[in-house]
Amino acid sequence: MCGIVGVIGTQPASPILLDALRRLEYRGYDSAGIATIDASVTREPIDRRRAEGKLGNLAAVLEKQPLFGNTGIGHTRWATHGAPTESNAHPHGTARVAVVHNGIIENHAELKAELVAAGQVFTTETDTETVAQLLDLYLAQGMAPVAASAKAFGRLHGAYALAVVFAGHPGLLIGARNGAPLAVGFGEGEMFLGSDALALAPLTRRIAYLEDGDWVVVRADGATFHDLSGAEVKRDIRLTALTGAAVGKGNFRHFMEKELHEHPAVLGDTLHQLVNPGTRAVGLPKLPFDLAKINRVTISACGSAFYAGLVARTWFETVAGIPCDADVASEFRYRNPPMDQGGMGLLVSQSGETADTLAALRYMKSAGQHVLSVVNVPESSMERESDAVLPTIAGPEIGVASTKAFTAQLAVLACLVLAAGRARGTISAVEEARLTAALLEVPGRAAEILDHDAHIQRIAARIAEARDVLYLGRGSCFPIAMEGALKLKEISYIHAEGYAAGEMKHGPIALIDRNVPVIAIAPSGPLFEKTASNLQEAAARGGQMIVFSDAEGAEKLAGIAQETVILPRVDPFVAPILYAIPVQLLAYHVAVLKGTDVDQPRNLAKSVTVE
Repeated sequence: MCGIVGVIGTQPASPILLDALRRLEYRGYDSAGIATIDASVTREPIDRRRAEGKLGNLAAVLEKQPLFGNTGIGHTRWATHGAPTESNAHPHGTARVAVVHNGIIENHAELKAELVAAGQVFTTETDTETVAQLLDLYLAQGMAPVAASAKAFGRLHGAYALAVVFAGHPGLLIGARNGAPLAVGFGEGEMFLGSDALALAPLTRRIAYLEDGDWVVVRADGATFHDLSGAEVKRDIRLTALTGAAVGKGNFRHFMEKELHEHPAVLGDTLHQLVNPGTRAVGLPKLPFDLAKINRVTISACGSAFYAGLVARTWFETVAGIPCDADVASEFRYRNPPMDQGGMGLLVSQSGETADTLAALRYMKSAGQHVLSVVNVPESSMERESDAVLPTIAGPEIGVASTKAFTAQLAVLACLVLAAGRARGTISAVEEARLTAALLEVPGRAAEILDHDAHIQRIAARIAEARDVLYLGRGSCFPIAMEGALKLKEISYIHAEGYAAGEMKHGPIALIDRNVPVIAIAPSGPLFEKTASNLQEAAARGGQMIVFSDAEGAEKLAGIAQETVILPRVDPFVAPILYAIPVQLLAYHVAVLKGTDVDQPRNLAKSVTVE
């Protein structure tokens, strides 16, 4: 959500900033802009170019009106305060200062009233302009940039990452972080700021991360970090694993299509780090707590990651025998739930920067929980703040709608559950070996599922005409029904809902008629007969029945299904991982048929760093 880049370089900053912003497009945005400092110009030492819409629009503006200077800041904006217009696009500023900002300044109204009374003139609808005007006032009063920044940062409330440039100071960037991520990149005679390491990957691998409350003074020869009190602090420089060649669509039309076809490799890489195929045993990295002594697991996440957590809740209780709660982070963080000592807080996130999930993590730590996170981005805030981390080896996921990261999360959570079951003695060595063998089959089975792409594309034509779609599932496949519905909503803009199949007759059945597709996630297994009965009820009301099942299940449902996708027969334990793939593929093909922006759907962002 929003993207920040900054550079003090030896070459023109504008092309570097534009290229870095392209690497941040995956975060979601609706306008963009760049500001540079040209030391050779005195009339307008800060120059800006901004544009509504995609980066191509900004690139066109820059081609007609180039920016000069080796120091600058850039931004992709996801609108919070004010419409996504050119005037509200970042950078915001005055003749003295320019600012880019991720997050929300919660006390902006109070500060704006004070600044207007002091004679500052506002020209936008944004909360961010408050920061620029506050800095401008302090500069007008004779304060130097560093002192003005320190004073201004101390007055801001809310979540923010900021990058600031100052007229007359072409070799200076100042950044600040509170709740939203910000990193400093160290080059050779060059320095950088970025909202994540991916933006800086082609420029440098040497990264230092600001912690909450930090602000940093960046000059061409290095960076000086301060905490909110102004005291100088040290922040470690790390070598990021990301490279400049980390992203690309290859021969695929969309990043989402490419990432869907990466499911088998990602699942294989993720399982390879956690499972010994020779012994058929899970081997987690050493944890700073004993899984055998965990008395309760509390899972919190957002979006698709929460659905992965719901699957894990079923697994923890049925396989490992541990009581387990799961809650969306935006609700959990405000419930202030009582938590017994000795429990484990389990957070799931692709980015490791999701604001609500980070807040849940911090609450769990304050409540004395052992905190374990499942994340896809190394060096993220969640990775740094957790007691332990289980990484998903999904690689950069550029499509806003999560695909390969979701199945990688499920694979990691399955391994964690098996390790917990072994530690607690709820599964035998023989049972662990059987379930581990089922897991090891998953990458190959995932490749088989992708062979159904053409059939799923034909089904998509039926779904693309619908206004409403119902997804049904039971047990560990109920969250997969919700995942399928979420994907369809996210990228095709068709209203869809995922329901527990047994709950259909408690309300949703009223919606069913011949115009409503009903998509069933129905692998054969212990709950199949119950699901089949619910599907008979939907078919009796005229619903268009589309079934994802294996050969055994498909045969039993042949009399009611208009379309059936026959998937590999697998152990029910791993079925949720595999059945996620076809529902994601279906959503993708529907979106393509409807002509939506598949990789960057409207109003959505990849990394949600505000509430």
